[in-house]
Amino acid sequence: MSENNYFWFEIISMTVITAILLADLLIIFKRPHIPGNKESALWITFYASLAGVFGLIIWLLFGATKATEFFAGWLTEYSLSIDNLFVFVIIMTRFAVPRKYQQEVLMVGVVLALVLRGIFIAVGAALIGQFSWIFYLFGAFLLYTAYHQAFRTHADEEESESKLISLLRKRIQVSDGYDGAKVRTLVNGKKMFTPMIVVFAAIALTDVMFAFDSIPAIFGITTDPFLVFAANVFALMGLRQLYFLLGGLLDKLEYLKYGIAFILGFIGFKLVAHAMHLNEISFINGGKHIEWAPEISSNTSLIVIVASIAVSAIASIVSSNLRRKKAN
Repeated sequence: MSENNYFWFEIISMTVITAILLADLLIIFKRPHIPGNKESALWITFYASLAGVFGLIIWLLFGATKATEFFAGWLTEYSLSIDNLFVFVIIMTRFAVPRKYQQEVLMVGVVLALVLRGIFIAVGAALIGQFSWIFYLFGAFLLYTAYHQAFRTHADEEESESKLISLLRKRIQVSDGYDGAKVRTLVNGKKMFTPMIVVFAAIALTDVMFAFDSIPAIFGITTDPFLVFAANVFALMGLRQLYFLLGGLLDKLEYLKYGIAFILGFIGFKLVAHAMHLNEISFINGGKHIEWAPEISSNTSLIVIVASIAVSAIASIVSSNLRRKKAN
């Protein structure tokens, strides 16, 4: 189809997706509650089905290549979003956020993530359009991130957050308790911030860190800014319901971080190989393209991503079951 048709498809798609997100947001603030497993499962199924339908529409209208890029990008971002939940669990537990108001916190986190990723996508697309060597930087960053992902600990994450939280508490007055989901409250006639402001700051910091990881990762799969943004939006949809559905089960997915690390490392290698094909840097191969570097197809990327998620999830479940049997 023509570029004009693709442009209108982008506009219509973003309008529909935005409307769904706004409706979801309104439901949360009008009826704050703890979603049950059935409700959470239904919403997750709905959003996953929506992503599947969206991918099939792209396939029918614009071909298999773009559809494959979307599915690979969506799965990559979804796996990174699940990893994000581990940190959300730590934040919620650490600050004893009332379970009833955790939905609001999660939704703020999702909105912040969308805004930050939108900005990073725009910047990333502009850099790629101007400088082909940026793929070297993206690739090297992802290879480093893959190593960090495989060997990081929750203590590392808590240390980063603690520095920000200590700084905030020195600069602003924070009340001892929560006042619903309010950020400001009145204590003895004096206006103060509630601990919710610190929670939001920790969530924002987490979103920034994950945006730095996720945007180079998906640009390794597709350089189409619309597909990049769409994959991120669909990956974030249903994230808060997934938080309540999985709950304590997240700790049982012990090998998921290795699966994600492998995906990031694979995409980092793919980006470096792509950069070698486009090479214009004078001190690398005399500024000439490096033709022997492998070009990895979207289909191969999709297979590797699906296999990595499946293997790490299955290994986690098997390991958890074996430990439970030994304990009994």
